[in-house]
Amino acid sequence: MKKFALVTLLAPLALMLCTHVAHAEDALTSTPVGLWKSIDDKSGKPKALIRITETGGELQGKIEKLFIEGDAEKNPKCDQCTGANKDQPIIGMTILSGLKKDGDEYTGGKILDPGNGKLYNSKLSVIENNKKLNVRGYIGAPLFGRTQTWIREQ
Repeated sequence: MKKFALVTLLAPLALMLCTHVAHAEDALTSTPVGLWKSIDDKSGKPKALIRITETGGELQGKIEKLFIEGDAEKNPKCDQCTGANKDQPIIGMTILSGLKKDGDEYTGGKILDPGNGKLYNSKLSVIENNKKLNVRGYIGAPLFGRTQTWIREQ
């Protein structure tokens, strides 16, 4: 009888502890670092694979692969870009930079759209159990911009 009472008392405690540890682990592993597939917010089609890394508390993202249909150039150059990116191959180009953790988001960064060569302010947040990433590019306030949802590849 004493064993039954002890098990009855300890089982809920063990369950609560396991649940707490699982949630803590999710919070610790909720990171944008990794490989992401960007999805065009207009067409819904995959555009690129972007690898996000962290150095010195700042995130940066580099294009590793482009999803190009048909006979188009497989590694086009950024002819719309200015400065150091002008006429450089898009594959290998850093398009995200300067993002720093700010609560549940990463803010204060820049994102380059190689399609038009423009640089935008950016912020991002990991969603859906670390499987998706909301990436927002904007001018001025975040209200004036657009968001893409990227899908984790690995």
